[in-house]
Amino acid sequence: MTQSTIRLGVAGLGRAFSLMLPTFLADARIELVAACDPRPAARAQFEKDFSASVYETIEQLAADPALDAVYVASPHQFHAEHARVAARHGKHVLVEKPMALSLDECDRMIASCAEAGVHLIVGHCHSFDSPYLKARALVAGGEFGKVRMIHALNYTDFLFRPRRPEELMTDEGGGAVFSQAAHQIDVVRLLAGSRVTRVRAALGAWDPSRPTEGAYSAMLWFEDGAFASLTYSGYAHFDSDEWTGWIGEMGNAKDPENHGAARRRLRTLESPGEEARLKAAGTYGGPDYKPPAAGAAPGTPALHQHFGPLIVTCDRADIRPLPSGVLVYGDDVRQHHPLPAPAVPRFEVIDELVAAVADGVPPLHDGAWARATLEVCLALLASGREQRDVVLPTRA
Repeated sequence: MTQSTIRLGVAGLGRAFSLMLPTFLADARIELVAACDPRPAARAQFEKDFSASVYETIEQLAADPALDAVYVASPHQFHAEHARVAARHGKHVLVEKPMALSLDECDRMIASCAEAGVHLIVGHCHSFDSPYLKARALVAGGEFGKVRMIHALNYTDFLFRPRRPEELMTDEGGGAVFSQAAHQIDVVRLLAGSRVTRVRAALGAWDPSRPTEGAYSAMLWFEDGAFASLTYSGYAHFDSDEWTGWIGEMGNAKDPENHGAARRRLRTLESPGEEARLKAAGTYGGPDYKPPAAGAAPGTPALHQHFGPLIVTCDRADIRPLPSGVLVYGDDVRQHHPLPAPAVPRFEVIDELVAAVADGVPPLHDGAWARATLEVCLALLASGREQRDVVLPTRA
């Protein structure tokens, strides 16, 4: 295959798709040609927006001969099944994080794609973000010695955004670990460059009305001797974007005067059903849905996406990725390595997809990579619940 335009089908037109849509619209290498979703309104919106084919089921979508690849953006509990169906029909697979909810599901996904001879890429995840990739390249250059320690922290309003009931159920793939630790662990693994061998964690589930993990703190130990501390809270009090100059996760400027908005909005709702309807209304195809261009601050260029403050400690420097680039605090100098503002958000995902599908380049974020991240997520949950260290097995 030599084409550089990927004809993409979308499985699931929910929030994940809405977050990737600006990328698909802005990147000429992507052509949206089909989608499936159980919601008639979402299908009608997609058909209208893209003059594209729409289907009710993943089987119908994957059987469409016009597709090169399927972007699996369905709820977490359907990732494994939908990826395997796409592979069975000979389609390359780009699946949202978390890859799946169990290691067995990951293994079946990897096997299905291998048997079909198609690529499996897991993303978007924040380890695709250019500041982290630049920091990784600086570490790999060797000037600053080995990675010794990483500290990552993020405080958000994650748990108090409108949720469907299953998004507040850990066993269904809800909560901070599957949705948020998957990002943080992926970034830390990328920067450490070594296999995680041991995990110790504590979990926070402190609001009976939101009965899943909204916070965690974890220590990870790596095979080469490095270690990392990870802290996350989605309880909608402190916002750690204050420490990145009020540049939000998506790379856009935030208004600090909006503090508390998530909790205030939830207080106006009377039932979980009303909350689910509110989320559906703002999702693609819903009556309150706003296209990607809506709400953008005119004249304000987006910076790079990020997942909270992070510092990598090496032998001879501390390295700090930022939305604008990477800061290096060395023995004698403080250096800023700027990165140009991205013309396309999340272009790094498309770079990897096109390189794999069009040029046969093995992706970094393949099934084995994402399986290892899920393994750490599951170890984090087990450690927190059982109050013990979890040692990860060595894979052959």
